[in-house]
Amino acid sequence: MGKFDDVRLHLRGQRYHWLVTGAAGFIGSNLVEALLKLGQQVTGLDNFATGHQHNLDQVREAVGTQAWASFSFIEGDIRDLATCHAACAGKDFILHQAALGSVSRSIDDPLLTNSANVTGFLHMLVAARDAKARRFVYAASSSTYGDHPGLPKVEDTIGRPLSPYAVTKYVNELYADVFARTYGMQTIGLRYFNVFGPRQDPEGAYAAVIPQWVSALIRNRPLFINGDGETSRDFCFIDNVVQANLLAALADRPEAVNQVYNVALNERTSLNQLYLMMRDLLQERFPHLRQHQAQYQGFRAGDVRHSQADISKARELLGFEPTHRIGDGLQEAMDWYVSHLAPQNQG
Repeated sequence: MGKFDDVRLHLRGQRYHWLVTGAAGFIGSNLVEALLKLGQQVTGLDNFATGHQHNLDQVREAVGTQAWASFSFIEGDIRDLATCHAACAGKDFILHQAALGSVSRSIDDPLLTNSANVTGFLHMLVAARDAKARRFVYAASSSTYGDHPGLPKVEDTIGRPLSPYAVTKYVNELYADVFARTYGMQTIGLRYFNVFGPRQDPEGAYAAVIPQWVSALIRNRPLFINGDGETSRDFCFIDNVVQANLLAALADRPEAVNQVYNVALNERTSLNQLYLMMRDLLQERFPHLRQHQAQYQGFRAGDVRHSQADISKARELLGFEPTHRIGDGLQEAMDWYVSHLAPQNQG
């Protein structure tokens, strides 16, 4: 795969100390697993607001006792500056994933979203600056494109935000840029587009669409599609996101730093297409799905109609090359969800 192979080879021969915030969450735990498997020393930070101990338990099982010995964990909140300073001290690279996601959650509680995603983010920037970390890589969001109608989405052309969540993620980019220019920090933002994969939580009011639908399908519960189902997204499997984070952290071209990048596939899949793909993948194991039909409900406030990423900038400057298209990722994700949710469905 080229550049990513080079990065992994480098990491196997060089031991760094990484901080992963949101380490007990979906994306964070997958980053922790990848880094430990590459022989790195990792500290995780999480307050368990949306993360889970069982995600870390699964990482421990996946990497084995020897690699797990290189992991340490801080239970703490990024809204506390002292916690951020303690977590960042002595770290080479910081992968900042901690945030309160969900457009709908931010509409319900904009103050809570702002405190985690803006105040918490600023605390992390200050702590990373004071710790003189080599690079600060952070989770940005495709929600930053707002109401701009153009497709595919290109990094330097955005519209007006459509939710408080989108505002917070755009503010992250502004703060990172200012800290880079004012304090000489090296920052890279990764605009994720609808990430999915193992350890993504299917429960709760703000669960992402794919794990929520898998849970409904294998448990034979009603499955609701917002609007007419023709809303489309650029769904991105977690392995592609892990790749982008490691490439961003180790990027050695000066022009690659202090940038934001789309992380996706440059593909669009409608909700109707997604539903059929998921149902087809599962119906051999769950025969009841041959008769399953989705139900439709109103459009969700704050949602953009279509989303698709231009990833040429990440390809050119980072060497990003997705390894999983949506079908590949769904197949791997389904195996994980069936193994973790189906036993609860039996009997």
